[in-house]
Amino acid sequence: QVQLVESGGGLVQSGGSLRLSCSASGFTFRDKAMSWLRQAPGKGLEWISYIKPNGDITSYAHSVKGRFTISRDNARNTLYLQMNSVKPEDTAVYYCTLEMGPEPRGQGTQVTVSS
Repeated sequence: QVQLVESGGGLVQSGGSLRLSCSASGFTFRDKAMSWLRQAPGKGLEWISYIKPNGDITSYAHSVKGRFTISRDNARNTLYLQMNSVKPEDTAVYYCTLEMGPEPRGQGTQVTVSS
């Protein structure tokens, strides 16, 4: 079955950087587009980024464009999200998912940005 395991979250100061990872198994990773979603405290799920199967096309929500970069390593079945210039409003649980999601997704990784 599909398994997605996010990691790399933590506490970071405003303006800092983090790199999230998503380890995928149970499906042919290189054949699937992938996305990152997030859920801030008390809010719904928000789609933030998408990448085509071979990584040649990416897209971003306005809220993260220019600060976050999605990438993938198909040889390692791993999806990444490089987060730069983070802001307190980036505080959320971050999830990876197939295509545009929201299902299936992993257990998420918590990112907390202090001001």
